[in-house]
Amino acid sequence: MKSATLRAAVPTDADDVAAVLLASRKTLLPFAPLAPTDDEVRAWVREVLLPSEAVTVAIVDDRIIGVLSVAQQQGASWITQLYLLPSHVAQGIGSGLLAHVISTATLPIRVYTFQQNAGARRFYERNGFRPIEFTDGRSNEEQCPDVLYERAAPALVR
Repeated sequence: MKSATLRAAVPTDADDVAAVLLASRKTLLPFAPLAPTDDEVRAWVREVLLPSEAVTVAIVDDRIIGVLSVAQQQGASWITQLYLLPSHVAQGIGSGLLAHVISTATLPIRVYTFQQNAGARRFYERNGFRPIEFTDGRSNEEQCPDVLYERAAPALVR
């Protein structure tokens, strides 16, 4: 297992970022198929995601193998994307990306994941996130029940 180098994404990373998102979603989340086409995902990454969010990429052997994006909304940091190429899952790379956002983002940090995605749920819970809301999926484009996780600011000790 090689360690990954993390850096901020740049516009020329768009196709590689989209490739990670597409491969991960298709392989690891078959129960929640993407509504947009592959070309629409590529355009969205290029025209919306990279220009509007803080996107960090994980690189191994000069190849982007992981993506994490964060948006600031409603007084919180929101992880909107955290995906790895399927061949790089369970190697500590996702944990490295998450540790990066935990150390740099404004708390609380929130993230939605599908209720059926047991691996992601264990991952977030292992890293100090707690479920704060369960939904029936009506508000997401996949129409899959999801869960909102939050890592809150530590309580002040008096």
